[in-house]
Amino acid sequence: MKHVMEALRKREAEERLPVIRMEIDYELVSLHDAMLAEDQEQIEQCKERLYELHKQLIEWTE
Repeated sequence: MKHVMEALRKREAEERLPVIRMEIDYELVSLHDAMLAEDQEQIEQCKERLYELHKQLIEWTE
């Protein structure tokens, strides 16, 4: 059963990691746009979302 769970988790990670990376790329573009517009509220929202995505990325790569 342990091996089945490990295999399932590995498969989920293989599917989820590219999605997380794309979301990070999108948030970085959004952050760049917000910085150019000097929109402090949007900057903070982007930073928070990037922090959450970073935590997810670390979780899935462990």
